[in-house]
Amino acid sequence: MNGPALTAELTAQVADFFYLEADLLDERRFREWLDLLDDDLTYQVPIRRNVARHMLAETENTRAGEGAMWFDEDKITLTKRVLQLETGEHWAEEPVSRVSHLVTNVRVVGGELPLVETSSRIVVYRNRVDTETDILVGRRHDTLRMTDSGPRIVHRQVLLEQSVLQPKNLTFFL
Repeated sequence: MNGPALTAELTAQVADFFYLEADLLDERRFREWLDLLDDDLTYQVPIRRNVARHMLAETENTRAGEGAMWFDEDKITLTKRVLQLETGEHWAEEPVSRVSHLVTNVRVVGGELPLVETSSRIVVYRNRVDTETDILVGRRHDTLRMTDSGPRIVHRQVLLEQSVLQPKNLTFFL
């Protein structure tokens, strides 16, 4: 990246992209959201473990291929999830949830165009039926491919702050 002006402009573009993504998810415009995902997407949410300080780097987060993860998906599996939600027969989303994604602390942390490495924080609030409220907080690490038609998410890793999740299901996207 060349200079602070480019970095500031790129950071603003990335932040705007993440805000658009949040709106699409909150408005259940899932097909449009899928268009923001690169065909080579990896989408991972490892399980966080409570471990001693000296073991954090090696064992705090599960890893793809080495253990269970909350999500370890690609664009094909996410598309199948969207198609299932659109049937109206998804028992965990009838009635549908009300979801709000808050994205903050957006930073460009590296990469070489057209690939950009980013870091951001998220809060995802979900309310369904009369009594179920879920709040997930975490940090996202995204690799974006900058294209003529806008950024595309190539890789997403979400590190949730919770090691035990309270939601009865995970039918929403992070």
